[in-house]
Amino acid sequence: MKVLILGGTRYVGHLLAWRLVASGHRVTLFHRGTRTPPFADRVETLLGDRTTGVLPSLIKGRDFDATVDFGAFTAADVEPLLDTVARTALGHYVLISTGQVYLVREGCPKPAREEDYDGPVMARPADEIDAGQWDYGVGKRACEDLVSHERSHATRVRIPMVNGPRDSQRRVESYLWRLLDGAEVLLPDGGEQPMRHVYSEDVARALAAMLGDERTFGQAYNLAQDETPTLREVLERMAWRVGAPAKLVAASAAAIEAEGLALRQVSPFSPRWMSDIDPTRAKAELGFVHTPLWEYLDRTVSAFLAYPPADRPEGYTERRREVELARRVLRDG
Repeated sequence: MKVLILGGTRYVGHLLAWRLVASGHRVTLFHRGTRTPPFADRVETLLGDRTTGVLPSLIKGRDFDATVDFGAFTAADVEPLLDTVARTALGHYVLISTGQVYLVREGCPKPAREEDYDGPVMARPADEIDAGQWDYGVGKRACEDLVSHERSHATRVRIPMVNGPRDSQRRVESYLWRLLDGAEVLLPDGGEQPMRHVYSEDVARALAAMLGDERTFGQAYNLAQDETPTLREVLERMAWRVGAPAKLVAASAAAIEAEGLALRQVSPFSPRWMSDIDPTRAKAELGFVHTPLWEYLDRTVSAFLAYPPADRPEGYTERRREVELARRVLRDG
């Protein structure tokens, strides 16, 4: 197949591009040129910023069998792809969406299934951080709505938090640095909230398999793991894997934020904007199979230990204050 990837130099897009190139497909990457992938000599590259409106002119007269779009975040990102020229050029269009489209829906159940998408959207929160997360979910809903109404040969793929090596958000890595430095690690609200994430390799594999599959036209699918561990369980596993003591200290999220610490930096798996989506439909209709949680977590830890980044993740500069808070909690009982 001839496959166009809109954004393919980072994380899941990078993994998908590698998989397609290795399988012998003809891959074209559209991106801004800020990274040069290791397979650059085996793909065609189109450089540009889609917010400038350049993309339609770059694909005019082209003919792709499938397109995977990792970079659509607002309706304005999708609208240029809906004209007649783009419809012909893009082929099977796969929009990468998010479980957050459920979180902004009023009264949406957890775990959320594909049919739970429809319903009124909650009002925009007043809190700045919550408002930003709301904007993201509502923007993705706008992309989905345009695609579902205007393109019959399109598939919407909703994913939760994605874990694995190369995570540009450095979430698992954030915990690993804290476990390895030997000091206490804060567990917001005790770390007892169940989490349902997904492994990056599983998403890439599923995307490659669905390209050109007519069964997926006009449909939406959740891709997620079955397991729903707590943060405490995940960190205990990580600590065991690296041979570090699990010095986990429960503290309220309010107490952490009262110290002026950003919750998403202290504990990336703790903010409330973390979706819980049900993968039953993808498993039943597409044969989606996910890697067992503890297996992919071990792979991720192994990759980190083999090639630890030279710098620390965002927020680690405040590590001393985290430890001070944890020890104060322990002292005060």
